Amino acid sequence: MRNQKNSHELIRQNEQIVKKSQKYDVNLQKNSTLYFQIGLIVCLLVAFGLLEMKFETTIPAEYTQTFCPDVPDEISIEKFKVYEAPKTEVKPEVIRKVIMTDKIKKVDDDFKLEKALNIVTSEQNTSSEPAIDPGKVIVLDEPDEPVFIGSVQKVPIYPGCERAKNNSERRKCMSEKIGKLIQRKFNGNDIASDYGLTGRQRIDVQFTIDNTGNVTNILTKSKHPQLDKEAIRVINFIPEMTPGKQNNKNVGVVYNQPIIFQAW
Repeated sequence: MRNQKNSHELIRQNEQIVKKSQKYDVNLQKNSTLYFQIGLIVCLLVAFGLLEMKFETTIPAEYTQTFCPDVPDEISIEKFKVYEAPKTEVKPEVIRKVIMTDKIKKVDDDFKLEKALNIVTSEQNTSSEPAIDPGKVIVLDEPDEPVFIGSVQKVPIYPGCERAKNNSERRKCMSEKIGKLIQRKFNGNDIASDYGLTGRQRIDVQFTIDNTGNVTNILTKSKHPQLDKEAIRVINFIPEMTPGKQNNKNVGVVYNQPIIFQAW
């Protein structure tokens, strides 16, 4: 029974608190709307007052006078001369008249030949030597300029490469034969050890296979002159070849053969 009484009292207290809070909230809402309306009215009055106010500015008297000269300014210009473009003078054309005359005036010849020239005629040109027979004159053909092996019509044939059918096979066979010859004859490591050369060594060699098939005009380029001498010595071992041909004529052919070895 006591619990029921206590519960009824709590419910009554809660209802009173809820009723009080609802009344307080309603009063706050009414007050906030009232304050908003009052503030809005005050702002409108202030704005209206500012719009109705007049602001006067005072301008100094020295700036109120407008500049309006009574007499216009005059600019005095000294004497001047108008520029005139120079005129080109036109010269009158000279007309030459040709006057024909039948009279010929004779003039004395003032040139005198002091000494007669020694002119030998064909009849006077006699010699005890017999005449030259044109058929016995031998005309020597000048050798043609050497052609690089890549552009010659017929590549020289190295001994042992006679079975090669075309230029590419002949070049390949020649390169293999010369490479084997250099491997057998070249003494690069001994030179490198004697002169303190180490690492990769390259000797660029260029020579010409002349119109007789012999190796001539050997040119070398390397880091040491002893390598150049050794390369020339080895290239001279290349045997005589069948010369290359250009337009069915024997010609010199330029060939490049680098020599590369590793010095230890």
